Amino acid sequence: MKYRLLAGVDIGGTKCAVTLGLPESGGIVIKDKLRFPTTDVEGTIRDIKSALREVMERNGLGSEGISAIGISCGGPLDSRTGVIMSPPNLPGWDNIPIVRILSEEFGVPAAVHNDANACALAEWLFGAGKGTRNMVFMTFGTGLGAGLILDGKLYTGTNDNAGELGHIRLEGFGPVGYGKAGSFEGFCSGSGIEQLARSMVKERLQMGHSVPWCPDGNLDDITAKAVADAMREGDPLAKRVYGISARQLGKGLSIVIDILNPEVIVIGSIYARNEDIFKPLMEEVLAQEALPLANKVCKVVPAALGESIGDYAALSIAASIL
Repeated sequence: MKYRLLAGVDIGGTKCAVTLGLPESGGIVIKDKLRFPTTDVEGTIRDIKSALREVMERNGLGSEGISAIGISCGGPLDSRTGVIMSPPNLPGWDNIPIVRILSEEFGVPAAVHNDANACALAEWLFGAGKGTRNMVFMTFGTGLGAGLILDGKLYTGTNDNAGELGHIRLEGFGPVGYGKAGSFEGFCSGSGIEQLARSMVKERLQMGHSVPWCPDGNLDDITAKAVADAMREGDPLAKRVYGISARQLGKGLSIVIDILNPEVIVIGSIYARNEDIFKPLMEEVLAQEALPLANKVCKVVPAALGESIGDYAALSIAASIL
């Protein structure tokens, strides 16, 4: 190979992935990828090493074929020391020095960041935030994770806890997210939308009304996608659910804009799939709540990398090392 490639390792609760990427023309081309199940700590680390060797071999790479390894993993972790510290979705991963393990094994520099920060790097380097100096990335998936790019670099805070926007309390009462009722995550996440919908459907059912998208009255069957589908079909109750989420999104973003004054806020997953619903209501609240001069220079846009963001995230950490 003429150019040395970057390696990305994505460690998840149920599966892992190893990716090879080639830096090219200000972007990165994914050359190969290998997925495998997450097992116990020792077994998973062994499989990560094996998968890295396999993708290197099948791409004709020798021992010097990669220039850096980026590792994306759920927190908590210490990005400065390269240690994974007991993530709730990874039982047994207690103080695992993953950076040292892989760096020594392959003889190249390595780094680790939590998955939200890794996704922020990906959208900044290769996606919707490319070319900016101040960017906020928000996941808006099952939960609400966030990563901050400030003054042209990833900002992780004193002990990797910067950007935990989901923990901000927006209301004294509301759906629970991040262990806090009425939180940003409670209102703006898949699980939060489900909680809102179940509460509002239960109210309708107790008043003797039917809900077409919950015909058997089983509240546990309600998902954020089911609510979105009903909303698209014009159901007024589903519209109310997403309307609440959209307005709270505007309220939360106004705090972010006032404090950080970013150029762009990039939002993924549920927002990216339903921007046409969220954006008008969100912007209405932003116009009321955010500082006008700060709001004027900030764009709120959907994530650009879509379902591939996990692949780019770990590779972005490798790219940032260089």
